[in-house]
Amino acid sequence: MDSATTVQAARFTRDRPTWFIYLVLATFATYLYGLSAALPTLRAELGVSQAVGGLHGTAMAVGGVVAGLTLPLLSVRFGRRVTVWAGLVVMNAGILIVILGDALPLTLTGFAVAGTAGSLTLYVVMAALSDHQGPAGPAAISEANAVAVIAGIAVSYLFSVLAGSAVGWRAALCVPVVATALLAVTMGRVWIPPRLTTAPPAADRPAGKIPFGRRFHIAGAVLLCCVGLEFTFNLWAAELFAQQTGLTAAAAAKGLTAMLAGMAIGRFGGARLALRFRPGPLLLGALAVTLLGWALFWLSTSQVGGYAGLALSGLGISLHFPLALARIIDASGGRPDQASGTASIWASVGSGGGPFVLGVLGDGFGTHAAFLLVPVLIGLAALGVLDTRPLTE
Repeated sequence: MDSATTVQAARFTRDRPTWFIYLVLATFATYLYGLSAALPTLRAELGVSQAVGGLHGTAMAVGGVVAGLTLPLLSVRFGRRVTVWAGLVVMNAGILIVILGDALPLTLTGFAVAGTAGSLTLYVVMAALSDHQGPAGPAAISEANAVAVIAGIAVSYLFSVLAGSAVGWRAALCVPVVATALLAVTMGRVWIPPRLTTAPPAADRPAGKIPFGRRFHIAGAVLLCCVGLEFTFNLWAAELFAQQTGLTAAAAAKGLTAMLAGMAIGRFGGARLALRFRPGPLLLGALAVTLLGWALFWLSTSQVGGYAGLALSGLGISLHFPLALARIIDASGGRPDQASGTASIWASVGSGGGPFVLGVLGDGFGTHAAFLLVPVLIGLAALGVLDTRPLTE
């Protein structure tokens, strides 16, 4: 129960299958943060408004909903391993569409294709990692996302460098393609041992048609808010940073590096905390840290203050997704694949809805005022976490 603050200390082993999942997440991150860093530059190149630019996040979100609806079926029909590799291949196809696209319909299509396949890969490996690590699942998920953030830092920095060079920003988006190829060559035969991913006997397995309980859906709403505010930062923080400090869009993209550095530190540290404390109290603390970081970033007009606010925000955001996802899986009654599919839908609504709403508000009231959406999402998430009624209620 989340009302309990501490849990018995758990341990997890970083074996070869675990490292494989970590590297899959790192590859996924190069796509996610690469496209996030590219959005302000892409919007300027296409000459569209903030709201229209935000549709790229909505396209990714629609893809995530499709992934969530199809994930349980694909996992059963083809198995987790095939689904993960197919997801990586199609994700890269979507990225190539963005790289080659020079019109809004093409870039939106690329974001949607990459979002669908990337979400499939993400949530399948999260379910597999949770199964593989058992009680240490939340800690392993946090550490896996920490490794992913390090890859995100690298690709965000690379984007900021290439965007201002003769090579151009599109070259940075080739990183996921290269990373997938290297992963296939070096660890293509690695997967979690079958005995750890085999479903339990039918007599012991919850019926697939049994609806999830009320607390499961509240946990999903919390995930929606958490992902919504994370993507709001990912897609629009660089724009606000540029407006507040006078930096160019390419230079302001380095602000995402500060945020991602905070996320990496937080997720490595959070992995240790998750071995000893329940997800609920930890998530509340992380939301409070994010609120402090947002306030510093929102109020600052200096580069130093902006970087500090983004780093502190990243420190808090670092634990949002891993802990919110762990709460959903914990509330699923032993149905991790179905829970992950549903989580993809909740998260996709947040990832698409949050940035789009902020883009609309930004067009009407300015990006600075629109960023008041962040504390609203933090408050709603905290209310959901504070609901301590039984998980099956």
